[in-house]
Amino acid sequence: MVIKKLGEYKKVSAGCKNCYAEIFAQRLQAMRNQKYRNGFELTIHPDVLDEPKRWKNSKLVFVNSMSDIFHERIPLNFLKKVFKVTNDTLRHIYQVLTKRAERLEELANKFEWTENIWMGVSVEDEKVVNRITNLKNTPAKIKFLSLEPLLGAFPNLDLKSIDWVIVGGESGRKSRKVEEEWLLILRINVRNQM
Repeated sequence: MVIKKLGEYKKVSAGCKNCYAEIFAQRLQAMRNQKYRNGFELTIHPDVLDEPKRWKNSKLVFVNSMSDIFHERIPLNFLKKVFKVTNDTLRHIYQVLTKRAERLEELANKFEWTENIWMGVSVEDEKVVNRITNLKNTPAKIKFLSLEPLLGAFPNLDLKSIDWVIVGGESGRKSRKVEEEWLLILRINVRNQM
């Protein structure tokens, strides 16, 4: 198996504080899962790129669910290979989620955006609401928001050109509380715009 370790990770915003993927990666490393032998260090697995081509039935694929595919240390040539696989396997739907929306926007025109690619950004509070603008400036056909973990209210959330909104809180012992008022504000906002 080819594994390439790409160096230290960093938390980019408040939503990363209690990262489920970091905890899960440490657990998988302790269980001696070879894909997680580097723990939560950024690692690419080029050997699995062709797996979707072998799947006979269509699948919903959460691309890179344990990391961020638009991390600044993921090489552009590797990203192009990922998008080529999504373009070649139209029977599958690929959900791609990032907190690194600036890099997404910067590189977006280097990829072919077929209908089966659903592009989303994580937006946990108003401090990072600019990620939505970055997403809107991409040629992605389906655009979604993951308001997870929800850390504040969004009284003026602009949902124009957004197809789908996911809302959720944190889980675990150190989880931060979601206020009911924040959810009610979101519900009204979504109903009025979508």
